Amino acid sequence: MTNEEVKLREELAAATAAENALEILATAFERLEQEYITAWKSTPARDADARERLWQAVQIVGRVEAHLRTSAANRKLTERQLAEIARLGDRKRIFGAV
Repeated sequence: MTNEEVKLREELAAATAAENALEILATAFERLEQEYITAWKSTPARDADARERLWQAVQIVGRVEAHLRTSAANRKLTERQLAEIARLGDRKRIFGAV
């Protein structure tokens, strides 16, 4: 197995883990965001600091979710790359290049 294959297999494992995490955490992300927004709406007018922290919390939840979605999306590309490596390896064996 080449270094490229090892790296792709590691990426595939990370992408699969991200997909699994998204399945588990999707509802939690929605709930957290809604709770932060509700809390933000109910802050007193003079509590700008609390509103700022709640806004940041909503942004962080979105960024974590987006990061997991990006990682999960890489899974299909990585699978195709590994399949291509395997196909080329089979071709080399069939035609005696290896």
